[in-house]
Amino acid sequence: MSGPNLSAWALRHRSFVLYLMIAVTLAGLLSYVRLGRNEDPAFTFRAMVVEAAWPGATLADTLDQITDRLERTLKEVPNLDFLRSTTVPGRTTVFVNLKGSTPPAKVPDIWYEVRKRVADMRHTLPAGVVGPGFNDDFGDTFGIIYGLTADGFTHRELRDTAEAIRKRLLALADVSKVEILGAQDERVFIEFSTATLAGLGLDRSAIIQALRAQNAVSPAGAIQTGDETIVLRVSGAFESELDILDVNIAAGNRLIRLRDIVTVRRGLADPPQPMFRVNGTPAVGLAIAMRDGGDILALGRDVKKLMAEITANLPVGIEPVLVADQSAVVDTAIGEFMESLWQAIVIIMAVSVVSLGFRAGAVVALSIPLTLALVFPVMELISVDLQRISLGALIIALTLLVDDAMSTIDAMSTKLAEGASKEESAAFAYKTLAMPMLTGSFVTLAGFIPIGFAKSSAGEYTFSIFAVVSVALIASWVVAVLFTPLVGVALLPTPKAATEPGRLVRAFRSVLVAAMRWRWVTILITLACFAASIAALPLIPRQFFPSSDRPELLVDLRLPQNASIHASAAASARLDKILAADPDVADWSTYVGRGVIRFYLPLDVQLRNDFFSQLVVVAKDVSARERLRDRLSKVLADEFPSAVSRIVPLELGPPVGWPVQYRISGPDLAEVRAAAMLLASTIAGDTRVRQINFDWMEPARKVRIRVDQDQARLLGLSSEAIAGVLASVVSGNAVTQMRDGIYLVDVVVRATDEQRVSLSTLRNLQVGLPNGRTVPLGQFAALEDEQEYPLIWRRDGLPTLLVQADVAAGASPEAVVAALADKVAWVQRGLPSGYRIATGGTVEESAKSQASVFAVVPAMLFVTVTILMIQLQSFSRLALVLSVVPLGLIGIVAALLLFQKPLGFVAILGILALMGMIARNAVILIDQIETERGEGRSIWDAVIAASLSRLRPIVLTAISTVLGMIPIAPTIFWGPMAYAIMGGLLVATVLTLIFLPALYVAVFRAQEPAVSREPAS
Repeated sequence: MSGPNLSAWALRHRSFVLYLMIAVTLAGLLSYVRLGRNEDPAFTFRAMVVEAAWPGATLADTLDQITDRLERTLKEVPNLDFLRSTTVPGRTTVFVNLKGSTPPAKVPDIWYEVRKRVADMRHTLPAGVVGPGFNDDFGDTFGIIYGLTADGFTHRELRDTAEAIRKRLLALADVSKVEILGAQDERVFIEFSTATLAGLGLDRSAIIQALRAQNAVSPAGAIQTGDETIVLRVSGAFESELDILDVNIAAGNRLIRLRDIVTVRRGLADPPQPMFRVNGTPAVGLAIAMRDGGDILALGRDVKKLMAEITANLPVGIEPVLVADQSAVVDTAIGEFMESLWQAIVIIMAVSVVSLGFRAGAVVALSIPLTLALVFPVMELISVDLQRISLGALIIALTLLVDDAMSTIDAMSTKLAEGASKEESAAFAYKTLAMPMLTGSFVTLAGFIPIGFAKSSAGEYTFSIFAVVSVALIASWVVAVLFTPLVGVALLPTPKAATEPGRLVRAFRSVLVAAMRWRWVTILITLACFAASIAALPLIPRQFFPSSDRPELLVDLRLPQNASIHASAAASARLDKILAADPDVADWSTYVGRGVIRFYLPLDVQLRNDFFSQLVVVAKDVSARERLRDRLSKVLADEFPSAVSRIVPLELGPPVGWPVQYRISGPDLAEVRAAAMLLASTIAGDTRVRQINFDWMEPARKVRIRVDQDQARLLGLSSEAIAGVLASVVSGNAVTQMRDGIYLVDVVVRATDEQRVSLSTLRNLQVGLPNGRTVPLGQFAALEDEQEYPLIWRRDGLPTLLVQADVAAGASPEAVVAALADKVAWVQRGLPSGYRIATGGTVEESAKSQASVFAVVPAMLFVTVTILMIQLQSFSRLALVLSVVPLGLIGIVAALLLFQKPLGFVAILGILALMGMIARNAVILIDQIETERGEGRSIWDAVIAASLSRLRPIVLTAISTVLGMIPIAPTIFWGPMAYAIMGGLLVATVLTLIFLPALYVAVFRAQEPAVSREPAS
């Protein structure tokens, strides 16, 4: 390498370089201690929810007047991928989804743009619309959850305890947010009999007006004196239910006390709000989220310490139960990964010592902690925590970072054997290997470019691989040229004069010479193996991301969409009893009327819906999880036939939901529904497709009050007045609020239970007239049964129905969707113009993520070829290096097929990275061949000499990489990547040392000389 010789400089400044080694080691230790700990890397959720309500509106009016207007405005948002909305009568929810290529730094600005655009169009919405409101806090992960249960205490007392604990939790340094789960707001119910009011000639509006007038908060002025300001306050505000009972109502010329005609009681919200249970017991939950960049292990310790202190002072009967503890999961996961990391370090050190000898091996082994000491401060600087991805990346980096140190020590040992001094040997190693090693590092790094620059959620999730490996590769080169020569001079012995090569080297030389003599046979055999590997590719199962190895199961329980929250509570309670009797269940939590809160970053969070319940069931271990899953599947199918249920372990990677999904979109609801039914019946013929269902489908019953408008006008009534009467009688109206500490308690006026819940009493409902008289509803209105969709999903403004399904055990969604492609295409051909079927689910997300990676592959190839061209300065030599790179596929396919591992997103990333590793070895060999030729050897002799010279470092690097991957090979997440790299690198190493020399002599038409001048070793 031209320019200053850094190794020689390091030897001239030994004290300073030694100081740098000590400083780097201390800095690395400090950074390791300070690095954040987490389960998964953070990634940006590029989704926002916009919600608006229009109480009393029909489904059609809500769609036309709110959903459609919001969607037209939101389509103008920059970087928009698609809009998805769900509309129920009187309420709309629109999901704004940005493209995966949207830079995370721009997302907050786009959310500001959404708020601004919606605010600008707010005046176009109908009068009476509440909102729109916004929610973009999708990324908050509530990793620690406590459930408070109570024996002998009211719900209000339990909630007060939860609120008090919440205040103390928010004071902790790493806590950003604490959500309360399952809390039921209190209500004061004023219940009346319609017959009693009619008999007294009282109108409900008079009661409502009296309550509002007395409880109003209005300024009464202030008196300014010469010395002070005296504020005036008017009494009358409600402080308890007794104050409401004492209200007097004017009826004609008399006053009627409210206590004489109504019942006033305090209770919980009716119908209930979303509920939360722990192990089948009603509870109030506390979900704790960590601030960005926090340490989940430190947070877990702080929370446990505080909760222990709080628990000691709680009254007997209130019990905090730890429902989810991400800190314990992370502690275990990091402990296991650190164990794998140390195993990899020991393996690589052992390989170095055994192959190079104790002293030379010790020098190489010392490069590992020195490189890691350089990596940790950079990780802290770029905010990469210790988590699932970065820890795996460290193990991958370990297998690569010893290559430079091995090459340096091998070159020094060779030069020492020739009689050079240690200082001359170190300088020689730098001069001959520094540039090839640096080039090789950059080529290897280039293989990770698609991981680092993939513009998708999956790419962002795996970015730590690129960051950590890139830093480690550069750090390993720095260690190899600065620190390793210094340590080598101190530890390397002066070797004996070169002796005859060992049996392995002689055997390799014989195979090499035979391959070069039979060059075309060698090339044809290699190409045949490559073609066979391409042909075998379809046999490898496909996968997006694997399931987690955590013991939790998520159980979805979706009733018909017109089901009440009472039905969901009853169904989930039945499931609670089943779980309580199962021996494989450790504990569980139940969410009724909503999905599970995001306690795990890749969780597919569900909307709040009365018909939906979700449970988190923690099995005793992973094998118990699988047994439990099988049993629950049968129980749910047998005992909950009307529910759509799903049981899945936690997923890794971006959330997907049902693995097989098809979207049918079109302008007409009836046509979309018919197409969905046809598609569902068509794909049901595949035995691998299970539990076919729809995200919405079944219409619900409704009762239309058909008012005779002429008769109503004669009576002095309007549709608005009639709707108000019905609302106050059936559902109840919140007419005012009672202030109770930190709570606002709605005061609800409604009819008694027997008059509210019966359709038969509606016809006889007494409706007050302006003149004080009452008439039955049936006198001017008819009740008619009708059907209406309880909700409608739309995508980009079109009604869209999702046909979704699971797959049988052992089947992959990709294979199932590929097999169904012709059937789906047949259904599509039968649809009218304007209707289309799109594939969603795992296949769509996997395709998007892979497309984001492959989009960067041309840049990776350009960088790789450019670096190689800078080093090789020859098109022919460049072609030789590139010819070896794809041949690693032979080993990849063989390894994945042999060990039955899927080809998933992470495995694809490993394959792309492997291309750089293969190119690195090839370029070092080619460079060595050119060096040998420059010293006057013939092409044949130079190829043999270079192959023998690079045999040990290339083989040792491959062995270190393969053995170093063993600790992560059994893991669910990293296993496929590990096997792909292990198999690909083993085969590529053999091809680099056998096929590439044969190809070289074939390209340059070299002939074996009569007397070979190459050295024996």
